[in-house]
This record gives sequence, C-alpha cells and structure tokens, in this order.
Amino acid sequence: MSAHITKSSDVQKHTISLHVANRPGVLIRIALVFARRGYNIDSLVVSPASNPNYSMMNITAVGENTTLTQILKQLNKLVDVVHATDRTGEDILQKELALIKLSCTQQDRSEILQLAHAMRCDIVDISEQVVMLQATGSSEEVDNVTRVLGVYDVIEIIRTGKVLMARGAEHTA
Repeated sequence: MSAHITKSSDVQKHTISLHVANRPGVLIRIALVFARRGYNIDSLVVSPASNPNYSMMNITAVGENTTLTQILKQLNKLVDVVHATDRTGEDILQKELALIKLSCTQQDRSEILQLAHAMRCDIVDISEQVVMLQATGSSEEVDNVTRVLGVYDVIEIIRTGKVLMARGAEHTA
C-alpha cells in the first residue's frame, strides 16, 4: 500500500445538500459515512421538505476533495438518500442565524445597542443585566458580528449552521 500525501490546497470547506427520506436512523447512517472517511461535520441543519415524507439536510465539513467524492458516492448509494450534491463554490443562497447573549452594564448598553444596529442585528430580549441579539447572514457576516461583540462579556452564542437553497428554478438537492 502506498502512502497518500495530502496537499493543503486539496483540503477545503465543503457545503453539501441532501434530499433524504424522513425516517428514523437516516441521520446516523449519513453521519457514519462521514465518520468512516475521517470527515468531521462542522455544521448540520435538517428541515422538512415540501413533501412531509422527505427532509432536506445541509452539511458543512472540511476535508480533502478526493475523499468528498467518495463520500458523495457512498451517500447516493444509501437507500434513504434521494440525492446528495456538493454545492461548494456554486452560486447558492446561504444564511446562518446566531443568538448572542451579552452581559451588559448600564454604561455598555447604549454602545452594544448601537453596534447591534450598525451590524443589522435584531434585539430579541433585553433585561437590566442582559441583552440578547439575533444575527443573520452569511457565515462570514455572523463570524464578524461575534468577533466585534466578543470584546464584551459574552455569556453564550448559539448558531444554527448554514441553510442553503439553489437559486432560480433548480432544486437544491
């Protein structure tokens, strides 16, 4: 057996969409395909499809392009997978949501709220000591919001992961 040398340019973040049967155990079988190939899933979103018998999955993972090709072949062979597609580099609509909970003093409140407004965040909850914001946008936009607000006392950040949809009349998966 020959050793495979990985080139760093061959490793990238992949965005994969799947159309799957809405049945128990589908998620674990899909996750096992990634795990067996050494791929770590960074983000996973599952939502109902227009037909309640099916679901849409969006997966973000980092790894080698050649390994992803094998993963896609294996995913498309699974009985419950209708179709799996690598959407990396395609012109697709991608959004992510984050809820950010900040501890704030009366002195910081005005500055935090101004920053939130400037970064197009929604204020979803506010109390005497805590402000909760909602940020939506591309992963990069949400990263920027969390980076800017990171100088304050961040209590908690929860992110959804990417949701995506193909533009135009094309189906996503």
